[in-house]
Amino acid sequence: MADAAPERLVVTDPVEPAAPPVSAWNIANALTVVRLLVVPAFIVFLFLEGDGWRLAALGVFMFASITDQLDGFLARRYGLITDFGKIADPIADKALIGSALVCLSLLGELPWWVTVVIIARELGVTALRFVVIRFGVIPASTGGKIKTVLQIFAVGFFLVPDLLDVVRWATMGTAVLVTVATGVDYVVRAVRLRQVARREQV
Repeated sequence: MADAAPERLVVTDPVEPAAPPVSAWNIANALTVVRLLVVPAFIVFLFLEGDGWRLAALGVFMFASITDQLDGFLARRYGLITDFGKIADPIADKALIGSALVCLSLLGELPWWVTVVIIARELGVTALRFVVIRFGVIPASTGGKIKTVLQIFAVGFFLVPDLLDVVRWATMGTAVLVTVATGVDYVVRAVRLRQVARREQV
């Protein structure tokens, strides 16, 4: 009787444990919530008369703008990206910029067409994101980031008491142009993404 064949030792790669889910309770999301909470205070300060209150509104606006940059950095640097943050962060951004533009228009310091153009672009791009999400995600462009910075500076200059109008309008005009241009670019990229996805499905 032949000897039984020796058993073969099968070595398998160790299974790496799945990374634990990121908790929504983290510093990046906390900064996003803080940014949302300070918007009402910003609005109140903006409607109160006096340069002191206007500077207070400017301080709150700049603080909120800094947290916008900081929470994004922390989320990417330490892997704190969550579903809550993906939803709350753009809402907080639009609430801050949108409320500032509307309030300035209500105060008669900014033409309504500027407010309508910028808010319509932001809402349109947000709606378009939901339309094309099933085809893929369009990453944020450099132009989009520049647009955000320009909007922050443009609104900030309008909040500074007695600043030269030429400085305000040069920055706001540039912000509007870049806002519209990046909106058109996003539409073009969304259409291309949809076309590519349809070709792959054929």
